[in-house]
Amino acid sequence: MPFESLSRGDLSPESRGSHLFAGVRRLWLHVVLFLTTLFTTTLVGAGMQYNFSHNLPFFDGDHWSRVYLAGLSSPEAFLSGFPFSVTLLTILMAHEMGHYLACMYYGVDATLPYFLPSPMPVTGTFGAFIRIHSAITSKRVLFDIGVAGPLAGFIFLVPALGVGLAFSKIIPGIQQQGSLHLGAPALQWLAEQMIFPGVAGSDIYLHPVARAAWVGMFATALNLLPIGQLDGGHIVYALAGRHHRWATWGFLGILVVLGKFWNGWWLWAVMLFFLARKHPPIYDETRPGAGRIRLGLTALLLFLLCFTVVPISD
Repeated sequence: MPFESLSRGDLSPESRGSHLFAGVRRLWLHVVLFLTTLFTTTLVGAGMQYNFSHNLPFFDGDHWSRVYLAGLSSPEAFLSGFPFSVTLLTILMAHEMGHYLACMYYGVDATLPYFLPSPMPVTGTFGAFIRIHSAITSKRVLFDIGVAGPLAGFIFLVPALGVGLAFSKIIPGIQQQGSLHLGAPALQWLAEQMIFPGVAGSDIYLHPVARAAWVGMFATALNLLPIGQLDGGHIVYALAGRHHRWATWGFLGILVVLGKFWNGWWLWAVMLFFLARKHPPIYDETRPGAGRIRLGLTALLLFLLCFTVVPISD
């Protein structure tokens, strides 16, 4: 899912100009990836909408064929997937643009978001990320860039969850049907209690817009893990740099333990160990300040609201 990679080197004015020129030339790649991801997520959304309209389980044995056949059966069927895809891509775009705009504010050289399409019939995307090409020499700047993404994405996913739940419906036992089930983060549980008081979560059939918000919550929780170069890792490094290494190793160990409940955590632990474990050093002893400490605690609250031990079960 989305995270940005940091460069160890600085850029001269000439290098910055060449990177900017290269970024303009690569604009076609950003557009193509975005449109491809819009297509794959809309196909997935069309399958979700078909199941939702016909009171079928969210995911069953025919889901793969339904995603790739129902969505292409007619223009109307394909367009029915837009509520899911547009909601999801808006949340992901807000997250990445939060990082990007913070980079622009501080003069840090960064790319526009790269969206990653996926054939996965649950999301239709592997998320999005930006690349940072210039060195970040201040922990305060690192903190602001790291925290901006989750905060921006959360601002959009909360109303999406509320709207999605408002369009959801009650079907007794629907969440227990089918071959795949999505766990309910604390934020979703709280929202369900407000909109459907007294109704068991297993009886609430989530609208595709609420499913998109669920993906946004999963992406937010994943990025806020205090590991390596994830957003949570950036925040921990900025607030307590010398403890970053121990936080990374500790939470990698926690993911290994959580893998007993959901095998996907083992995959993420391996990926993060090899790809994003180490954080480029920033030699800056400036204290973060009380305001950023409060924002760090806010990021921790967002993590707790969006995290679930078993995101997907069968």
